[in-house]
Amino acid sequence: MALATDFTASKHGLTDRISAFFADLGERTRKARAFSRAYNELAALPDAQLRDMGLHRSMIRRVAFQAVYGD
Repeated sequence: MALATDFTASKHGLTDRISAFFADLGERTRKARAFSRAYNELAALPDAQLRDMGLHRSMIRRVAFQAVYGD
């Protein structure tokens, strides 16, 4: 009986992992800024305009979050 062992080198070395970390960090930063911008724009609207859009002031955070991050 023979035993065969197959070793494969990882395709994700340290450089790839560091690169992916910074790419993910950049994406998170971009989304956080987009959330902040959406939140601030909605918060700056008067109540009458929010009402016309079908929103209440208490909904602003959730609506901004869903706009950036999805459901």
